[in-house]
Amino acid sequence: MKAFACGDVVPGCTMTFTGSDEDAVLGQVAAHATADHGLGSVPPELVEQVRAHIVAV
Repeated sequence: MKAFACGDVVPGCTMTFTGSDEDAVLGQVAAHATADHGLGSVPPELVEQVRAHIVAV
């Protein structure tokens, strides 16, 4: 299992995500970034920041 806390990249956001692998987590994070943070697309730099903060659980 992998996990990511959005607050590690976006201060103040309390959303957390878990998935079977990194791709599962990234899919959830992309949907959250669009719906809750108003991003039309997720820039590659942000994807790399998220990847750097995904941890094994």
